[in-house]
Amino acid sequence: MNNTLVESYKKILPYVKPYWFRASISMLITIPIGSLDAVIALSLKPYMDSVMVAKNARTSLYIPFAIVGFTILQGLLNYISTYTNTWVGIKIANDVKRDLYKKLVGYESKYFDKTTSGFVVARFSNDADLACAGLINNLKMFLSRIFASISLIGTLIYNSWQLAIFAVFILLLSLLPLSRVRKVVKEITEKSFIVGTDVITTYNETFGGIKTIQSYNLQNYQLNKFSKVLNLIFGLTMKMTKRCAWMSPMMHFIVSIGIAVVVGYGSHLIVTHQITSGNFVSFITALIMLYTPIKTLGNNFVSVQQSLLAIDRVIDIMNRESEIMDIDHPKDLSTIDKDISFDNVSFCYEKGRPVINNLSLKINIGETVALVGSSGGGKTTLVNLIPRFYDVSGGQITIDGVDIREISLNSLRRNIAMVFQDNFLFSGTIRENILLGNKDATEEEIDQALKNSYLNEFVAGLERGVDTQIGERGILLSGGQKQRVAIARALLKNAPIVILDEATSALDNKSEAIVQKAIDRLMENRTVIVIAHRLSTVQNATKIAVIDSGCVVETGTHEQLLAIEHGVYKNLYLSQFKVKKVVPEKA
Repeated sequence: MNNTLVESYKKILPYVKPYWFRASISMLITIPIGSLDAVIALSLKPYMDSVMVAKNARTSLYIPFAIVGFTILQGLLNYISTYTNTWVGIKIANDVKRDLYKKLVGYESKYFDKTTSGFVVARFSNDADLACAGLINNLKMFLSRIFASISLIGTLIYNSWQLAIFAVFILLLSLLPLSRVRKVVKEITEKSFIVGTDVITTYNETFGGIKTIQSYNLQNYQLNKFSKVLNLIFGLTMKMTKRCAWMSPMMHFIVSIGIAVVVGYGSHLIVTHQITSGNFVSFITALIMLYTPIKTLGNNFVSVQQSLLAIDRVIDIMNRESEIMDIDHPKDLSTIDKDISFDNVSFCYEKGRPVINNLSLKINIGETVALVGSSGGGKTTLVNLIPRFYDVSGGQITIDGVDIREISLNSLRRNIAMVFQDNFLFSGTIRENILLGNKDATEEEIDQALKNSYLNEFVAGLERGVDTQIGERGILLSGGQKQRVAIARALLKNAPIVILDEATSALDNKSEAIVQKAIDRLMENRTVIVIAHRLSTVQNATKIAVIDSGCVVETGTHEQLLAIEHGVYKNLYLSQFKVKKVVPEKA
């Protein structure tokens, strides 16, 4: 266990360095804290020999005061150590969380596709607290026990080296059970962690999906699902107790043997005048103080192991690199002059199951290109490849002839504004959400963005205007209002490329009409890629690309595509507008 402890501390040491002075003080204080344990035991020898045996009244006056004085000093040092440890521990935990969060926001989209919210909270927040708190508390406990043990063993040897040999041998013997359960503790702790993430996930799903739960009367279903998770945790906890709870009684038994041997042999040494009564009482006191932490060490072993595993998990995250990163010396995308080109692009979320298959498409600067087709055809996946939310599996995407993988992520995404079907708004005000597009925007630019997104009248009617709180995920806004806030955000970003992913498909006709006007303003003088389910919204596009099963099957203007007999676009258009005349399929 000590080797594991040392290795774990080496991994987390860089986070301690900025607070090395305070950390050193808190650790150095453990020396007198631990060493003072021996004072009481040592003071009992002169007390027994001078007072109890020799009846010296003067000694009886100062020894009690000395004991109280040393205890007060030890308590004061303990307080200083605890305060300093807490300060250092929180600082380290915050630094670790900051770095973990930096890692989190830099991970590729695929990571979030396969990871639950409960797992993220547990790994990126809870583990940091557990690791850092464990680091400080375990180190404090370890050092204080080391120095206490050294001072107490010194007291044992001072009083009787013969008895000290027996005592130390029993001490080492009592530690043997720890090595037998270490593997079991690690295995069960890891399983408990995984199941524990399911609890957090369930709470998050309940918070986000409460309307679905209530509208479908799923309360009992969710309760049963939650109960199963709790039962799993209960089973693992009891398994841990079953495997580990015997350690403390076993250590207690071994320690009692040591005390019994010392009492028996110590009595012989007193009778034979090899030690005094004071020696014996001082020895027994030191021995009990030495053995007492050992008897409860089994209970602390699990928490120590959990802290060590948390440190390992934190280091694993620190060592994991995002699959989508800048190359060495990437190019900066300052302007876009020519085109965006998809050259034989292929992509699959899972190996062997392509979503995009050898797709080629060219989008000239200034064009509005609409991607249409049946659901699941790969339209959204295609536009997600442009800002490198995912990387292509084959082929390449170029901007002005440069592979986007050679362009820095920051400059690539700086040139792209996206409006989704379900735009994420952050808790805070309308202003704060709009300014995410450009944190340095002036009041005039904000007002213009509100006007161009047709939000100005709505905002003017609010008591606090643009500084109105919108709630978590913008819950206090309607669907159309949320879309217009997202459009205002994109307007402030003022990126040359705009991607619209079914931005109006979830709205009613009235809201759609208003949002469409805002979108028209956003599209002015920009290169636009629009995914639309409603074909009426893309009839004026410069070019329409029909995507089917991950391939471009047709391209052209609205009129050109309608002129294709038995064309995919024509069939989509006729079916959507409910034209009675059905185009016959090819024989």
